[in-house]
Amino acid sequence: MLLSCDLNEKEGSLKLVDDLTMNANQVQQQILKEILTQNADTEYLRGFLGSGKGFDRELFKNKVPIVKYEDIKPYIERIANGESSQIISAQPISELLTSSGTSGGQPKLMPSTAEDLNRKTFLYNLLVHVMNQYVDGLDQGKGMYLLFIKPEIKTPSGLMARPVLTSYYKSSNFRNRPFNKFNVYTSPDETILCQDSKQSMYCQLLCGLIQRHEVLRVGAVFASAFLRAIKFMEDHWQELCSNIRMGHVSDWITESSCRNAVLGILRQPNPELADLIESECKEKSWEGIIKRLWPRTKYIDVIVTGSMAQYIPTLDFYSGGLPLVSTMYASSECYFGINLNPLSEPSSVSYTLLPNMAYFEFLPVNKNRGEESEGVPCNVDSEMNCSKKEDKEVGEEKDEAVDLIQVKPGHYYELIVTTFTGLYRYRVGDILMVTGFHNNAPQFRFVQRQNVVLSIDTDKTNEEDLLRAVTEAKQLIDPLGFLLTEYTSYADTTSIPGHYVLFWELKARRGNPDQQLPAEMMEECCSTVEQSLDYVYRRCRSKDKSIGPLEIRVVRQGTFDALMDFCVSQGSSVNQYKTPRCVKSGEAIKIFNSRVVGRFMSKKTPSWEPYRMSTI
Repeated sequence: MLLSCDLNEKEGSLKLVDDLTMNANQVQQQILKEILTQNADTEYLRGFLGSGKGFDRELFKNKVPIVKYEDIKPYIERIANGESSQIISAQPISELLTSSGTSGGQPKLMPSTAEDLNRKTFLYNLLVHVMNQYVDGLDQGKGMYLLFIKPEIKTPSGLMARPVLTSYYKSSNFRNRPFNKFNVYTSPDETILCQDSKQSMYCQLLCGLIQRHEVLRVGAVFASAFLRAIKFMEDHWQELCSNIRMGHVSDWITESSCRNAVLGILRQPNPELADLIESECKEKSWEGIIKRLWPRTKYIDVIVTGSMAQYIPTLDFYSGGLPLVSTMYASSECYFGINLNPLSEPSSVSYTLLPNMAYFEFLPVNKNRGEESEGVPCNVDSEMNCSKKEDKEVGEEKDEAVDLIQVKPGHYYELIVTTFTGLYRYRVGDILMVTGFHNNAPQFRFVQRQNVVLSIDTDKTNEEDLLRAVTEAKQLIDPLGFLLTEYTSYADTTSIPGHYVLFWELKARRGNPDQQLPAEMMEECCSTVEQSLDYVYRRCRSKDKSIGPLEIRVVRQGTFDALMDFCVSQGSSVNQYKTPRCVKSGEAIKIFNSRVVGRFMSKKTPSWEPYRMSTI
């Protein structure tokens, strides 16, 4: 339904957005009808609705349960192992998309179909017209987007399992995309599709520098990836300048199609350009380096909502005050919506969910204040603490779920989706706040991932993951007569790449209370924590190099008492206070850093390997 968006038809595309949002309820009902009619004979739906029921919205909401990944995992694993897609989808499952890791250490596998690619393409094409409303002259140059693919494997059934963006970049929809004056990149496809991430990064930056006067916008998918590119350029700018000066690509760029694509742009020596870039890069400070190297840049296109908000100050430093634009809201499960006011401040970004992308429901989340908001000043950077009524009966949960047009401004919800690809009433795990409406379609601010306490890149470490990893590490110090009495953590993004920091308060069972463990033992604890974290963290750390070595900072005894005193002074209840397992408050972090007596970094790279289908 309504998946046509011509890049050359600006007015028609914007009218389509108005039509979809004006008729949000009707479109949603039509989408649910199409999903249920199309998939009525699947094993999954027959198990709840019976045979031949066709479309019945009330029966669907009364009989089909709201589920988490563990509930649908067995069905997806059967397809991965060779059974028919008909288990969950009438359309053939064309691939499986790897999502964030679970507490078991493996990524989730999300079903996808050929038609699903059309939905993604539709959303990308809409974004072109939305941005063109707010920024003039985007047809007069190119975008320097740093895009990368990640490892993929074949399941026993022959289906590919890979990240959603890798799927899109390798698809014919991306490679054969219609090029018009608003849709031109400095990076040739060959550099984006290069399997070697270092060669890909180098070649994309080289192409962007050669075409610097044509660049009107720069970006990556996530803020973390863009900053990693800046750090890479800090380490390699002299070599990049040498390549431009000599008209030669470094010999270590060995991927032939990538190398040839770059040579097609480099063409000949350009010592004048090399000197100009060198003069900017050798300055003592890189403040404003984006505008200095790419002077025509109008904005930075990166996601800076959710956990990526921690990178905003660093982006502002490098960008020289350029607008930070978060254009869309999407996940491996589904592409949801777009930012119709892209030049809004990052803290005010709201996404409009497009009603033709999936069938949306929302599980209300309560805002707890006062005595219930235990540890809030130390744990989050907002005035509220989201908590949902957990462990309810399925029937009670179903009664709470509301439709797209029934949400209320100022209220918080967990997103639930029903898709064409075989997800039915699936809890995505995202907590959203309703900020208003565009026509009749609600707009949402992304608040947080459910239960996630640490995130640097695409990693999402929850409290359970962290506890398990710390428990493994503390077994190393127990035989030496030390107790780990308290711990907490935070994501340190002052370094590039960012890294996890754990604050440990230790106590010697006997002897000198100031006695400390050997540095080698603490470094081994760092490595053990890393090895105990999930697949996505270990991949980001080892393969993608997007996360730096984990650090443990040992604090003197009494530090966590000082944290509690601070939290109580900010309104937490003494009776219900619990040590937060992640701190984000700047004041709380200062309390810890002022009491550090030892700092230790992991000296080992954790082992990493792709998803092993033998575990299915």
